[in-house]
Amino acid sequence: MPDQAAAAPVSVRPERRLDLDRARGIAILLVVFGHVVAREVPPGVGWYEPIRYLVYRFHMPFFLYLSGTVVVLSGLLAKPPGRVVQQRAVRLLVPFFAIGLAILVAKLVAVQLVPVDNPPEGLAGGLRDLFWTTARSPATSVWYLLVLFLCTLAAMGLRRLGVGATGLLVLGVLLQFVDMPAVAYLDRFASHFLFFAAGLWVAEREGALLPGFERWQVLWWLAFAGGLALAALGWVGERWAMVLCGLLCIPALHGAMRLPPVARWQWPVVLGSFSMAIYLFNTLAIGGTKAVLMKLGFGWTEAWFPLHAVAAMTAGVALPVLLKLLVLRRVAVVDRLTD
Repeated sequence: MPDQAAAAPVSVRPERRLDLDRARGIAILLVVFGHVVAREVPPGVGWYEPIRYLVYRFHMPFFLYLSGTVVVLSGLLAKPPGRVVQQRAVRLLVPFFAIGLAILVAKLVAVQLVPVDNPPEGLAGGLRDLFWTTARSPATSVWYLLVLFLCTLAAMGLRRLGVGATGLLVLGVLLQFVDMPAVAYLDRFASHFLFFAAGLWVAEREGALLPGFERWQVLWWLAFAGGLALAALGWVGERWAMVLCGLLCIPALHGAMRLPPVARWQWPVVLGSFSMAIYLFNTLAIGGTKAVLMKLGFGWTEAWFPLHAVAAMTAGVALPVLLKLLVLRRVAVVDRLTD
């Protein structure tokens, strides 16, 4: 994902933060899992949606937390604003528009041949929904890029007005009470800025906080599991379940990344290094895989859903990695944008 290289202050050569890489690697698997089904599961499949609902209570909040952490550790907010805006626009908005358009075009072509999840209403309607009426976007999966851009700009502007990380955290809480329109993903900005601000807040105090994340792992995981249980039982509404689980997952997951046995795992570090490519291309890979399976006679049914799920997970991870290794790395500009 963006902000891949976690860094120390800008004046010091960045030191690779394997805990953050490892966290991205595990979190990107949850992203792919959430994209296995674009709209509706086959009739009779009752296990997937409850699990996906719980995953969506915390996995993207955790990604925003990681991004906020790296913004502080890289010294980004201390750089000249004009330079930051330009860099972030290239880093985040170029992939957002490029992949969004690619998904739109792919769906416009594919809908002529096979059933397509969330089909666009023609080219004009697809473009409108892609960038403006985003609740109906044919490429909803890329929302994180635009929201991260907005979060960075908001934090940078408010910091220059004297608002610290604690103030940004309070703003994130207040935004939970604001019913933003689903225009240009402003609704998702309002619901997720809290977690980006939490990343800023923790990063500024990580010397004091991270040992506590590690020392009290059992308690953090019990609290996180309790939050998920409340969400699963429906005792907390959808929005506040995300606030609860999204905040409680931070010390549980981040602490786990820094302790054995997880701290010895190398596969999440590898996946973390490809997380941006996987994020950008997993839905295209999953959609193509589903279309091929259906063409081969493996219908979108309860009986064949396990095959679809395994194939989608495999393709959603492996194909973007292969694309990155075999194609994108040959073009320097594209290689940088997908790091």
